[in-house]
Amino acid sequence: MGSEPSGALLQIDVVTLFPELFDAPLHTSVIGRAVERGILSVMVHDLRAHGIGRHRVVDDAPYGGGAGMVMRPEPLFAAIEPLRADGTQVILLDPAGERLTDPLARELAAAGHLVLVCGRYEGIDERARALADRELSIGDYVLTGGELPALVLIDALGRLVPGVIEADSHESDSFADGLLEGPHYTRPEQFRDASVPPVLLSGHHGEVARWRRVEALRRTLARRPDLLATAPLTDQDRADLRLLSGEEDPPA
Repeated sequence: MGSEPSGALLQIDVVTLFPELFDAPLHTSVIGRAVERGILSVMVHDLRAHGIGRHRVVDDAPYGGGAGMVMRPEPLFAAIEPLRADGTQVILLDPAGERLTDPLARELAAAGHLVLVCGRYEGIDERARALADRELSIGDYVLTGGELPALVLIDALGRLVPGVIEADSHESDSFADGLLEGPHYTRPEQFRDASVPPVLLSGHHGEVARWRRVEALRRTLARRPDLLATAPLTDQDRADLRLLSGEEDPPA
């Protein structure tokens, strides 16, 4: 979409049968502004341009029988090979791939150049998987194609590119430090029967930071306790978790 901006910190090429699905998301909000400023480059390539014959065929029935169609290897090789350069990572969006996580997103955001391949139908010919350096999934479910996962990945990576948003905004995100992010409040101070916690109005930065950490621990314990097994916890965090889980009585 458009010419490649010079100086982009992250260049992403997308190979898809449905390039129109990327129009609005790549021109909207944070990602749209990053593309417009040239910090992030996203180029969308129509796989159908490499289809076979007059009808630009890209799929065929599976050998051995079975429902659905399989994407042929020839168009995929023709589309992807010219995009590969030194340092390029080719990523196939596939439900069988490794799960997208915050650490992986941070790694890929610094990769420089990515090629995202969007599968369709029953999947791609197994021989074309040799094109991919890694396969990536956004969850344990199946979608109609790889376009929505590609957009999720672009959004997750784009906001991590330096200059796209303030660094402090994503350093305190859920998963950034292994925990879920705690609650946020804004005006009005009183809404219906709910008030902003007094500590947030105190102006005491140390107490605010302490409250936010405890609330992050509370939310993680309640909603994603599995994260606590690998989160980098301090001795104070562990003591707070014992209190939150009822293992210890609060101090008198």
